[in-house]
Amino acid sequence: MEELAFIEVETPVLQQGAAGGAEARPFITYHNSLGRNLYLRIATELHLKRMLVGGFEKVYEIGRIFRNEGISTRHNPEFTSIEVYEAYTDYESMINLAEELVIRCALAVNGKLSLDYQGTQISLERPWRRESMHDLVKEATGIDFRDLQHDLQAAKKAAIDALSASLEKQDIQDIEDCPSVGHILNKVFENTVEKTLLQPTFVTDYPLEVSPLAKPHRRHAKLTERFELFICGRELANAFSELTDPIDQRTRFEAQIKQHNEARMASNSDGKEGQDDGTYEVTLDEDFLTALEYGMPPAAGMGLGIDRLVMLLTDSPSIRDVIAFPVLKSQ
Repeated sequence: MEELAFIEVETPVLQQGAAGGAEARPFITYHNSLGRNLYLRIATELHLKRMLVGGFEKVYEIGRIFRNEGISTRHNPEFTSIEVYEAYTDYESMINLAEELVIRCALAVNGKLSLDYQGTQISLERPWRRESMHDLVKEATGIDFRDLQHDLQAAKKAAIDALSASLEKQDIQDIEDCPSVGHILNKVFENTVEKTLLQPTFVTDYPLEVSPLAKPHRRHAKLTERFELFICGRELANAFSELTDPIDQRTRFEAQIKQHNEARMASNSDGKEGQDDGTYEVTLDEDFLTALEYGMPPAAGMGLGIDRLVMLLTDSPSIRDVIAFPVLKSQ
């Protein structure tokens, strides 16, 4: 990063008012002197974007992230990521940067670009595959959700009919509860496509509804200039051209909060409050919106999970194998 003239910065771990930059349940602590709750960050994104507003054009942070969610072979409540932001560029440049970062790390660790991960041969040789989410879902299911983007009920029926044999009851209910065609497309992708992406693949052009911080696509309505990088069926990086319009950003935040609160009320009515089901509170980050109103330059940003990258490069089956002191269940 230093060779590319990026500046390493530090942003707050304890955040006031809201933990933003991702959709995840935060850890909450209490500050005695201030007499109010503070939140451990769930991403570094919104503060790094404030750095862009302040005139720093190329910044990154390697830092610990905290999410009060489940534990699995891919998830630990605290993990390490690198987030990168660059002014006057777009998500295409972040694709190139993601390739460069992973390739350089692979060469430094293993001295080659062919890896054996848990019995699967992985090639990191360029070029890496690039496909839109729409095309990958169509390839896997035969459903072209572009033809259904104006008919929510038809999209739900098509998804359930095509996938009913392989979906669990909860997955079917999740599709029924989707508030938009974009949410359905994303849910079908997660259930059918994600696990099949073994070789490095950039999945591009995500729906607007599931990308509240991403810039609208310059050519395709209802899509965004966003990608996620998958290797061995796991998300390794997430990036997009950044949304800089404060009015559009406010509208999207408000819609996201409305959907979250509706789901929260439904969960509470079912007696699930306190479970890992979205019942936590989400609030509007007015300070970040004010920063956008001052003006953020056109930019792109990316977050890459360092623990998952280390898992890949060291042939480790679990995230617990690459964290010295992972969170474990009580004996």
